[in-house]
Amino acid sequence: MEESKRQKQVAGVIQEEMNDIFLRLGLNMVDGGMLSISKVKITPDLLEARIYLSLFQVKDQQALMSRIEDRTGEIKRELGNRVKQQLRRIPELRFFLDDTLDYVFKMEEIFKQINEEKNK
Repeated sequence: MEESKRQKQVAGVIQEEMNDIFLRLGLNMVDGGMLSISKVKITPDLLEARIYLSLFQVKDQQALMSRIEDRTGEIKRELGNRVKQQLRRIPELRFFLDDTLDYVFKMEEIFKQINEEKNK
């Protein structure tokens, strides 16, 4: 189903604010790795935000995800303070691991192996 214009607008605002919140809370640089918000999807009723996190060189991804889950209340409160003039209700935040970066690296490795075998 196609996202509405309002969903895209709200997702953009939330993504921008979440990037700033993560930076302020010190969640963007963890254990020598980096965390970024790759995309935000909003349900049609605007009551749930699905936030996809991309992790780069983070050793223990599950520990980081559980740490973020534990701080969801604090993150939502901060988001609410920032967007209270734009939204009636602050959506529930759900965090998901975006593994497309890992997938890209795996595909590059496979193509590299194929090229090496082809050149032999």
